[in-house]
Amino acid sequence: MAAKKKTDKSARPAAADLRSMSVEELRGKLAEQRQELMTARFKHAAAQLEKTSELKAMRKQVARIETVLNEKEQRA
Repeated sequence: MAAKKKTDKSARPAAADLRSMSVEELRGKLAEQRQELMTARFKHAAAQLEKTSELKAMRKQVARIETVLNEKEQRA
């Protein structure tokens, strides 16, 4: 059985860390993550992206940020 590779999760904050951020910080983080995702998609299309699994991780992170942002906006 092959060993799983450990990914660098320090660049991806957990949902608990995101919930401690303000709405403005979350909006900035969301814009930043979407920009990174777009860049990664272009690299993938040009066959320059080495870790294609990063695309899935980036999409999940964008969804995680959007979820927390929606939670905060509904409370306000």
